[in-house]
Amino acid sequence: MTATAPTTPTGTTLVIGATGTTGSRTTAQLVAAGRRVKAGSRRATPLPGAEPVRFDWYDPACFGDAVAGADRVYLVPPVGDPDPAVMLPFLDRARAAGVRRAVLLSSSAITEGGPAVGQVHRALPGLFDEWAVLRPSWFMQNFTGTHAHADSIRADGVIRTAAGTGRVGFVDADDIAAVAARALTDDRAPGTDLVLTGPQTLSHDDIAALLTEVTGHRVVHHHLTYEAMRDRLAAVIPTRFAAMLAGMDRSIAEGAEDRTTDTVHRLTGRPPHDFRTVAVRELSALSAPATAARTTRARQDPEETA
Repeated sequence: MTATAPTTPTGTTLVIGATGTTGSRTTAQLVAAGRRVKAGSRRATPLPGAEPVRFDWYDPACFGDAVAGADRVYLVPPVGDPDPAVMLPFLDRARAAGVRRAVLLSSSAITEGGPAVGQVHRALPGLFDEWAVLRPSWFMQNFTGTHAHADSIRADGVIRTAAGTGRVGFVDADDIAAVAARALTDDRAPGTDLVLTGPQTLSHDDIAALLTEVTGHRVVHHHLTYEAMRDRLAAVIPTRFAAMLAGMDRSIAEGAEDRTTDTVHRLTGRPPHDFRTVAVRELSALSAPATAARTTRARQDPEETA
């Protein structure tokens, strides 16, 4: 599919997860293009130019108000829930209410009919005449935003994975949102799944080196085993989900994400952003107190300087 001019601003798009990493960016891009947007979030948080509406996957009572008047929807699955069944009642409700186009956020690591949201991917073409599934690679914002990796970078200057030296086509969330906006508004829906990557593949060691260069503070990648990563995650999230995430790291180590695609360029008409550009855009130098705290811990724990 090549980039084409969007249709004239008609209809209303419900963006689910409108305060999240891709949802907020997709909302902003649609509003900037003159589109009517209902911004769905658990607290109905106001966003510039959009109509706030309450949305919670686990509360069907809010579905009617959320979907009223919408003819298209951007679907962000519930975070941390490996069971896709919670999404299906809403999709039935949306179709009955007149939604004709659905764009689903999935993952490059999940295929149609696969685990979790892969089941929703399989169901989508039978529910909507117009559809697309976005399968982005791992987000660059995992290292700059509110993700556990970003937290550990800020706190300790460390990235911990079981990905080994495996390479990933990390993608900018701004690029994901740009593709989402086109998939929601172009005259023709893609009608397929779209694998989204950045312009190059990088290992987590490469990411650590680039962050060190951009921030001026040392960042290192600690290589964990699958079992160590699973157990670490299981301390804060359900065991089943922890095992799935650790398994994705193991797949990276085995080369599953070592690829790039031209999808962003084809659909938006511009090349995807590289990681250095995103890091410079989004990161300021780490604070002196955080640096001092890391230095103290490094003296106490030799692993911190590994």
